[in-house]
Amino acid sequence: MRKLLVCVAPLVLLAACATKPGDDLASLDDLGGSSYGLFLAGQGALNDGRGAQAAAYFEQAQAGGGEDELISERAFTAAVMAGDITKAAALAPTGAESSEASKRLGRMVQAVEAMANNQGKAAKGLLAPEGMGFPHKGAAALLSPWASAMAGDAEGATVRPELRNDKVVEYFGLLGQANLFERAKRYDEAETDFKALTAGENPGDMVLLAYGGFLERRGKRLDAVAVYDKGLAAEPSNTTLLAAKARAATGKGAPPMLTLRQGAAQALMAPAASMLAANQDQIGLVYLRLALRLDPNRNEAWLMVGGLMETAGDIDSARDAFSKPKPGSAEYAAARSKLAWSYQNAKDSETALKMAREAAASGDLDAKVTLADMLRVNEQFAESAVILTQVLAARPGDWRLLYARGVAYDRSGRWADGETDLRAALKIRPDDSELLNYLGYSWIDRGEHLPEALAMVQRAVASNPKSGAMIDSLGWAYYRLGDYKKAVEKLEEAIELEAGDPDINNHLGDAYWRIGRRAEAAFQWKRVLTLNPDAKTKTEAETKLASGLGPTGPAQSPRVAGQ
Repeated sequence: MRKLLVCVAPLVLLAACATKPGDDLASLDDLGGSSYGLFLAGQGALNDGRGAQAAAYFEQAQAGGGEDELISERAFTAAVMAGDITKAAALAPTGAESSEASKRLGRMVQAVEAMANNQGKAAKGLLAPEGMGFPHKGAAALLSPWASAMAGDAEGATVRPELRNDKVVEYFGLLGQANLFERAKRYDEAETDFKALTAGENPGDMVLLAYGGFLERRGKRLDAVAVYDKGLAAEPSNTTLLAAKARAATGKGAPPMLTLRQGAAQALMAPAASMLAANQDQIGLVYLRLALRLDPNRNEAWLMVGGLMETAGDIDSARDAFSKPKPGSAEYAAARSKLAWSYQNAKDSETALKMAREAAASGDLDAKVTLADMLRVNEQFAESAVILTQVLAARPGDWRLLYARGVAYDRSGRWADGETDLRAALKIRPDDSELLNYLGYSWIDRGEHLPEALAMVQRAVASNPKSGAMIDSLGWAYYRLGDYKKAVEKLEEAIELEAGDPDINNHLGDAYWRIGRRAEAAFQWKRVLTLNPDAKTKTEAETKLASGLGPTGPAQSPRVAGQ
């Protein structure tokens, strides 16, 4: 990633997650034989988001005689953030000059590495409360019972972890205890814990899947279906719960119990999610990397890592993470969709559409929605509408899908069908500003329902007073109603917000022409040609400039705000 701050030491460390295969490293000789030069190169790599390369530079600096604690800490941090937990464990700071924050993280990393190698006794010692301070106490408390189980400490394994005023440890410690009770064949106690966990209104996927799996293993398939149905009542399209319900209903084999390493990885997911929810992305990423060291097949962790990498600008690492879920897994379609968008955002629409089609071929409805969206972005509107029709058959009445299909119909020349969908969507969601703007502008541009359309775009602008696209719609409404002075006022306001929008510039030129400001109109139309307009707007501007006659009719098709 690009410049992700890692607050694991008194100094602010800039760390990253990966580098492209084949990136060349400067050698000690290249940098004047200086360990300090390698340190600076490593720091530069961290600042540029090349974590693995940074780790290699720091390692070279150490090999070249650089024993400074700062170099060691930076090398350790780079390895953790790159996901090389084995190397990070070997580099974990322990010296008297190392910061306490780095040493605490080092103990956590070493404990996880020990568990990854089935060394429960060593992990248990590293996770002891007296050596584990803020901010890792909660994660250590949740891991400790699993380390005890690895060490053969049956009594310690089933003790519920506690940490004062820590709701995450309280709740997910109970989940860990339930799983470990089952491993100890203390089934009644396990079920008591599971029932307590799922008693609330929205227990969450992790808990529902754990309890449902337990019930399936106990031969209580109908009870398991009821558990999954509870989650589906809140999230009807949750693919993971749907797959679990289908499995339980057909009796196709209960999921196995978590292994000790898988259970430990699950224990780290709760503090990871908690840190991310609190905008502590750096520590959240650390816990995700540690979880993946214990369970490399934990797909939801890969999706979360990919999202963090993408947000930070490390597209290579994001794509690597999104590529981890395998075909047939519940997360595969979502991962392929995210991978596809990474290519679309990089302007590689051919690769993006190929991947989106692969994801949609799985039958996943969300993947089909992604494909429909991507087809729309690539102006393949007719096919987008076909895909959305398939999804609407399974999700009738979804206003977002109706809106999307209405746009696709409109852009593919089927306005009557598009208007029907947009009206239906607006009936379900009467105050949605995007819908109000799109349908209102559509009517205005066609000279239909003008008073009603004006009121609609006025409501849209009231909800989004800083939206240049929506203010443009309002300005165009006044233009079509013949109030050219008011149109100029609103379109100038829109141009201040989105000066580089060719459509707004085109509209403003038309409005200037109508009030006699011909030179300014020509300037706006010339400017349109410098702003990469679509073919229709480009032709309009060129025609008006060449003829000298000004605007003769409606400007263009309606737009979705923000596009």
